[in-house]
Parts: sequence; structure tokens; C-alpha cells
Amino acid sequence: MKHQIGTTASLLTLLALVLGMGACTTLPKPDAIPPVVTPAIPPVKPATPSLQASNWGALPGWQDDNPAPAWEAFLQGCNGLKNQLQWQQVCKKGLSLQQADASGLREFFEQNFIPYQLNNPDGTSSGLITGYYEPLLKGSLTHSSKYRYPLYAAPEDMLTIDLSSVYPELKGMRLRGRLQGNKVIPYFSRTDIENGLAPLKGKEIVWVDNAIDLFFLQVQGSGRIKLENGDTIRVGYHDQNGYPYKSIGKVLVERGDIPLEKASLQGIKDWARKYPGKVAELLNNNPSYVFFREMPNNQNGPLGALGIPLTAGRSLAVDPRAIPLGAPVFLATTWPNSDKPLNRLMLAQDTGGAIKGGVRGDFYWGFGNDAGALAGGMRQKGQIWVLLPKDYPVP
Repeated sequence: MKHQIGTTASLLTLLALVLGMGACTTLPKPDAIPPVVTPAIPPVKPATPSLQASNWGALPGWQDDNPAPAWEAFLQGCNGLKNQLQWQQVCKKGLSLQQADASGLREFFEQNFIPYQLNNPDGTSSGLITGYYEPLLKGSLTHSSKYRYPLYAAPEDMLTIDLSSVYPELKGMRLRGRLQGNKVIPYFSRTDIENGLAPLKGKEIVWVDNAIDLFFLQVQGSGRIKLENGDTIRVGYHDQNGYPYKSIGKVLVERGDIPLEKASLQGIKDWARKYPGKVAELLNNNPSYVFFREMPNNQNGPLGALGIPLTAGRSLAVDPRAIPLGAPVFLATTWPNSDKPLNRLMLAQDTGGAIKGGVRGDFYWGFGNDAGALAGGMRQKGQIWVLLPKDYPVP
């Protein structure tokens, strides 16, 4: 969640240049003016569109993937998309389709959608694919020496500032801040919050027993907490303090504390167990802080950005500026820590603070330790095709 506003500085610089040129009133004599030489202008390379029309034969393994596991996720997504004009017709057809096999489902997509290959701003078509999951933590509704790390609900003094009505280029970007007198200043950083400077007393939802597990819960955005009495509660992302995320794995690598190949979720946890006294300092390198809310505990998966449960292995977190939320996407990548192809139909159903740019995705693996092992080891190259209805207005 990076926000940069430099308009004032740019205008002042431009004004200074204009005034400076206006002050130069001495003109050269006509016979001193050199002949005009027109420089050769290199041809302008046309920009590659971010979404480039493709064909079904270009999708690696399209005929081999069974779209059935993604079908229910597609129909659930239609519940949130069917009121949007460009999705009404295709969602109506999908919701009326009965008992189709894998071949029939592929035929449905081929008849009603056009695949568009997603490109980066520099024209390349390959990008980073990471993974996330829903972790299980141990916790208590009561603070104690064992359970001493709180999950907070969003604070009441945190302001959300939306400038898109004045600056359309900031659409989808929101600043977080707080009032100090009559000024709006940045909200408290992670270090400030951990030092008790933010007014969060009474905002505790639950306490957990492990600081590094809590940190990764904030990174994942949702999870389950098993309480001392055996009950389980589910928590999900509510808000964030407005600071950009900084990778603690990168910090450890740059300091020489772990080698690059160990900069995974499991590698960082292993380091934390070995150096428990250094964990707080490490975590404070990331100023971003996530606030939670308790979620219904009767759904199959955590809620994504569309407000519907995510589907393990078929939901993808994307940058909504590059991929319309709810759209089917075809992902061509490899399995975590492997060169084995992983090509499958998925749904763009979630977002993430670190998921920014063109070809960039975060693969939802599901719940529990096995899903965590796959998510923690996933840092693969991949390509993405966005499937859009035939009458969708593609820019």
C-alpha cells in the first residue's frame, strides 16, 4: 500500500523554470544564430498492451486441466459480479449450466470468454507468483504470561483519506493517518504500536503465544485461533496502518543472518526459534501493521476481497488495477521449489498489500501446516491469462 503524492513539488519546480526562462531577455544577434539541425528521431516502439488478446491454444496445459474444482468458485464469484453489466450475461449462462463434465466446462469458457495474456509495463509476460494460506495459532481470550501477544481490532482514531475525487490517478489508493491538532499526520508505525503509543487498549480480540506466528498471520491476512477451552475462532483482515510492507526475510539475508535459500516462512521461523531475543527488533523493521476482526466460523474458507470464501488451490490474489476482481484467470507456473508445471484455471478473488504490478499473483493454498509448507516455499515465475467475457470493454 504505497502512496506517493509529489504534485506540489513538481508544480513549484515547473514554476521556477518558467520564471527563470522569462528572466532571460537578452537575445542573440541574427547573424549569431546557428543553422537549425533537425536531429534524427528514433522510431517509437509501440507500447505492449497490458492485456493482449490471445487464443486458447496459447494456454499451456489448458486441455489437461480439469476446470471442475474452479467451477464452484466461479459461480460464487458470479454472486458478487452478476449486477455488473459486463458480467450479467455470462454469469446467467454459468448459473444455468447443469452437470457439465470437464470437457463441457472448458467448452463453456471457450464459447463465452476471450483469453488475454497479461503483460508487464515493460512488455514482458513473466512475473512473480508467491503463495499464502490460512494458519492456525494458539490463543486465549485472556491475557497471561503465556498468551501475551494481542490481535487488535482497527483503532477508532485512524483516519482513511481518499483523494481520488480530486486526483483520479489515485483511484484505489487510500492514505491512513491521525489528527495532531489540526494536522493529519501518518498513523503509528509497528514500533509505535508495540511500544504502546497507539490508543488500542480495549481493542484486543484475542491473545496468542507466539510473536512470529502473529506476524505471519498479519502477512496472510486471515487465520484461525484455537483457544485454551478447545473452541476455534476465525479472524480476517480489517485494516492496515498505511505503511508499506517490508520483507523481514530480505532484512535477514542482507544482514547475513540467513542465506537466500532459507528466506522462506519456515526458514524465518527456524531463525526466530534460535534467536528469540532478537525477534522484536527484526519485526520492527517492517513498519506495516494489520488490524483484524472476528469472522463467521461456519464458512469453508476465509473471505477474500470479493466478500466470498476463498477456494484452496483455485483462488488467486492479484492487483485489481491489472486484473478485474472476480475474473477467471489461467495461471502457468511451477510447483513450489520445483520445475514441475502447475497450470490451472483460477479465480482472481483476493488482493494483498505486496501484490502490486502487472504479472504478479499470490496463490491461496488453503488451511493448515501442509498448505503453509507449500505457501512458504512458493516463489516461482509464471504467466497469467485473464479470461474476459466477449463483450467486455478491454482498454
